This record gives sequence, C-alpha cells and structure tokens, in this order.
Amino acid sequence: MTMRNSLLTVLGSVMLLGAAVPAHAESVLRIGLGADPDMLDPHLARTYYGRFVFASLCDRLVDVDENLKVVPGLAKNWSWSDDNKTLTMNLREGVTFHDGEKFDAEAAKYNLDRALTLKGSLRKSEISSIESVEVKSPTQIAIHLKTPDAALLMQLTDRAGAMMAPEAAAKPDFAAHPVCSGPYKFDSRVSQDRIVLSRFDNYWNKGAYHFDKIIYLPIPDASVRLANLRAGDLDLTEGVAASDVKTVEADSKLMLSKVTGLGYQGITFNINNGKVPANDPFKDARVREAFSLAIDRDALNQVVFEGLYTPANQAFSPVSPYHVNVPVPARDVEKSKTLLKAAGINAPLNVNLLVPNNPTSQQVGQVLQAMVAEAGFNLNLQMTEFATLLDRQQSGDYQLSFSGWSGRPDPDGSIYGFINSKGNLNDGRYSNAQVDEWLTQARLNTDPAARQPLYDKVVKQLQTDMPIAYLYFEPRIFGLNKSVQGFKPYPDGIVRLAGLTLAK
Repeated sequence: MTMRNSLLTVLGSVMLLGAAVPAHAESVLRIGLGADPDMLDPHLARTYYGRFVFASLCDRLVDVDENLKVVPGLAKNWSWSDDNKTLTMNLREGVTFHDGEKFDAEAAKYNLDRALTLKGSLRKSEISSIESVEVKSPTQIAIHLKTPDAALLMQLTDRAGAMMAPEAAAKPDFAAHPVCSGPYKFDSRVSQDRIVLSRFDNYWNKGAYHFDKIIYLPIPDASVRLANLRAGDLDLTEGVAASDVKTVEADSKLMLSKVTGLGYQGITFNINNGKVPANDPFKDARVREAFSLAIDRDALNQVVFEGLYTPANQAFSPVSPYHVNVPVPARDVEKSKTLLKAAGINAPLNVNLLVPNNPTSQQVGQVLQAMVAEAGFNLNLQMTEFATLLDRQQSGDYQLSFSGWSGRPDPDGSIYGFINSKGNLNDGRYSNAQVDEWLTQARLNTDPAARQPLYDKVVKQLQTDMPIAYLYFEPRIFGLNKSVQGFKPYPDGIVRLAGLTLAK
C-alpha cells in the first residue's frame, strides 16, 4: 500500500487526493470508482467496477443504449435462423486492435472460443448455449447454438462479447497488459490507486470521443470520493451515497444524475463450496430462511440509505419487465427463532459475514448485526477489500458474504449464473434440479409471455430455498462537475464516454 493510500485509510473523509492527481487539463477525464477493479481480462473478471474500464477499453460485438435496447457494436447487424439456433453477424470492416492486429471474423471466433474454453472463464455459463462459431467470410460469423437462447444477444453486450487482440490474449500476462479495440487503450495501472487509459488514434469511431486520457481512481469511501469531486480532483464519480445526495444538489459547481438500477445487493450463503464443514448450519434451508426473516429491509433502507433504495426479495429489479410481484416478507423474529429451533440450533449461533471494506457496506453490516442478534445469530463482520472478498467467495473460503450484482437487461443475466447448479457465479453451490429446469426452459423461449411464468416459479421457490438473501435494489447515483457535458446515466450503471466533453 502506498503512503497516500495509508493516509486515505487513516484520515477518511478529511483526506483529498490533491497533488496525487494530475493537474486539471481539458483532455483528461477523472472518474471516481467505489473499489479497485479485479483483473483486466473480460473473461476472468467479475467486478462491477471493472465493467467501467472495459466499456472504454474493449468494444463488444453488440452494445446497449440508454433504454437497454441492443444496438450495433463491432457487429454492424445480425439475423437469426428460423429455428433460432444460428445467429449470423456481419462485422465492421477496417477495425484494428490497439496493437495493430486486425479485427475480423477469425478474431471474433477466437474470442468466443476463448470465453468458452479458457480455464477459470466466468463467461462459460453465460454463453454455454454456443455449440460452435463458424467463420463464413472475413466479415461474417455464424454462431451455432445447441438450443435456442433468448439471452445470448444481451450477454454479448457485456464481457462475453468483448473483443481482445488474439496474439496478446494468448499471453499469460494479458490481464496486466490488456489489448482490445475500444476508443481508449491501456496505459498504466497502480493497484488500489489508478488505471490510466489513453486515446486510441486508429479507433473506427474516434470522432465520438473527446479526451486524451481517462483516469479511473478507486476510492472506497463515498464521502472521500465526493470530497475529491467538490475539490475539483475528480470530474465524475459513481456511487454517490444516499446521505450525500443533498450535498451534491446544494453545490453550485456540481450536478446529480441518477437512474433506477438493475442491480441488487444480498447475502450469499455458502451451502457446499470449498471446505464447508459437513455440519455447517447454513446447509439447512431453514437456517438460511431464519437469517433472512430476522432482517427488517425497510428499516435497513431508512437507516442506511435515507429511503432512496428499494427493499428486495429477488434478483429482478422493479425496472425489469420480469420483476415478480411477490411481497417482500416483513421481519418476523419469532418465526426466525422457530425455524432455528426446528433445525436443531441452540442460540446463539456464531456466524461469519464477509463485508467489503467501505463505510456504507460496514454500516449495512452493523445494522444487520444488530437485527439478527435478536433472533439468535451472533454475527461477526469480516471486513475485506472487495476483490479479495470475491476471490474468497469464488474459492469457498467463507460462510456468508455480503455482495451483489450490477444487473443485466435480460433476466437470465441476473440469475442463471448465480442459481443454476452449473452457473459460474454460483458461489454457494446451491443446487435444485427443478430450478435448473425452469431456468433452462426460460433460456429456450424468446417469447416474454412464456418466460415470465418460469421466472415466477424460480423466484417463489427461492423464497424458501434462500441461496441468496436479497436485501435491496440500488439506484445508480452519479455526481459530476457541471463542466462535464453530455452525460447520460444508464440503468446498468456503467459510464459510457461517447459524446462526453468538458466545457471550456
């Protein structure tokens, strides 16, 4: 850890980045992030914050607009076969990667094959319907599917569809020196400090981008991020704390921009991942349900988020057409105690919860600690850096973990990877064959009227199986200097840089 980061940790909101950030220049945009991204390899990455960097670094085959509709990316257009089992894509011509390699159909095939076969790829379950990728011509690929997959196109708008330079991606240190074809290329990274991207002069749509450098600055404390924004050391920050909204609105130099998000926060229970003791109480669904029932989600929202967040009991945000109308259960301490007793648990039950080391998450953890204590849970908070938390969650080195998902426009992207028994993000190793079947059937059908009842069944089943105790849906709240022009908030929370300028 650098000396400045040590001071940031010690001094909290008093400390500003000050001289550590380059002097303001019109051609530099500085963006505050809530945590340091994990590895900069789209196939291995899993943090929300990494998606901000990938949005500038790596073009995808397709993208989404601010209304979450799929729009062209490196694929100019596409079409489906009559049986919905072949997706044909026509690719842009004249596109090059940052290292000069040519983007073509062979490169697109390489990337999709890599996502499906690379050891540790977190994209496998997202695009597992792909049987093979065929190069039809230098500018056309045909993606052949095992079964129809209503979610595939939307998955290709994110990391599964990110295009990397094949020669560079074959190297073992790719994540330290990522090479893609986006509007900005990788310049440098200092862990826990900054990621710097610089303009790619050969970008196919260069005219839409107006900065010479983009600097992403991870600052876990939202109050410190805001202090840096107010001091002029950041131009834009994501994740403005609910308690800071009025401060931003009252500052004549700043603007607030917000949109209802697709993402949720929740608690993942380790049911069967890693070296879970055979007698771990959370293997019993009754204990998981008891823990969830001990939480007052409305009170949590009021205490920590000033009523700006929405209590949750599922993966689908209210802005999703697939949101299931199942009431969020009221807190019921007596039923919680009864469930614990039925499961043979003698209170108090000692529980370890991984919590990201930022003040907001810590506050949520402390509120949960007080609530569940009344039902007989003695909750120990294990504060840890976010990327470390995800590593521990993935390897099974945890009991309970406080984490979430930024959400996807297609419902499959917010639930399949976490709940399906073969899902790459199923860190609790929850398994229910009937739920697997419903999720698979929902992928096979492109008709929303046929998919909705299947997701209804999944959400209702998860109320008792409780592999994840969903807590709340997050609004996406941005603070920006008024000199930043052309910013549009997207429900997925990712900052897109096309059209952004700084007023002179």
